[in-house]
Amino acid sequence: MFRTLGGGYSVINGTNPEHPHSAYELCSEGRRLYADALRAGRVLRTDAESAPCLMDLALLHLDPDDGDWMRPVPPSVALAQRLNPIEREITEQRRQSIALAELFEPFMDISAQETSPAHSITVLEGLDRINAALDLATAQCQNEVLTIQPSGHRRPEKRLLEGLERDKPLIERGVRIRTLYQHTARYSPDRLAYADQFTDGKVEYRTIDELVERLIICDGIVAFLPVREDRQVALELRHPGLVQYLVRVFEFIWNRAVPLSAGAPYEADSGGITEIQHSIAKLLVEGHVDEAIARRLGMNVRTCRAHIAKLAQVLGSGSRAQLGYLIAQSGLLNKDH
Repeated sequence: MFRTLGGGYSVINGTNPEHPHSAYELCSEGRRLYADALRAGRVLRTDAESAPCLMDLALLHLDPDDGDWMRPVPPSVALAQRLNPIEREITEQRRQSIALAELFEPFMDISAQETSPAHSITVLEGLDRINAALDLATAQCQNEVLTIQPSGHRRPEKRLLEGLERDKPLIERGVRIRTLYQHTARYSPDRLAYADQFTDGKVEYRTIDELVERLIICDGIVAFLPVREDRQVALELRHPGLVQYLVRVFEFIWNRAVPLSAGAPYEADSGGITEIQHSIAKLLVEGHVDEAIARRLGMNVRTCRAHIAKLAQVLGSGSRAQLGYLIAQSGLLNKDH
């Protein structure tokens, strides 16, 4: 917006609909009249009306001795009048940029540190971005990959093939892989066939009744955790303290797990109770419903209820409430499995 000048002409948003061109330009008529005014020292006011841009740029002013004439403003003066506010604004912007740089400079060194928490947790959204980050981490891995893979229902064949393609290059480079499954993985032909692909001693599989959420750790440097059940969002962790804590969690579970080749978890003890049924009994006493128990132990609800029925038969229970009472009274949960 420019202020109204001389003859009452104003420019809004840099142009005038009746005289359309930028407020920083001169039309051909304006150029001619300004040049004539500079040569002759003045120009008729009526002639100047055909080029209002001359007034917008303050290139003409009324002749104090004769109102019918306009006198030209020297171009050096007109230019200075236009440049001064722009130069003042540039100077102020430069001063602000220097002040901002000085404000943030003390934090730059902190941000540049490799262990800075600001760069140690990255949210990955979408399977493509998650898989790309996993591919990069495994490609850079040199020593060991630790994974926790909750079983759930049958794992889609496509996902197993993706895992196979990711693991083979690691094994070829001599990287050790240790994977934890739930006991239910022993009843999954697809998963057993997947494990049979690797007979090298550097690849180990163990199972346990319950697992924490899915987890992948590469070389104790970077870890990946899912955020949502649909696997569309994950966290990439690079904070040494967080990653080492997750490594300790993995080792804690690993030391209590059973090699995949062993059959012990599904063999009944002297009382006719298998270890998986022992795990179900523990969760029943804690008050979990069938669906929650099945999810935590990596089985479908029908299989879970079949185990509960077997528990009821062994303990002689006639109802769900009585079953919980009999489990508690039997001393089953006090046994060391």
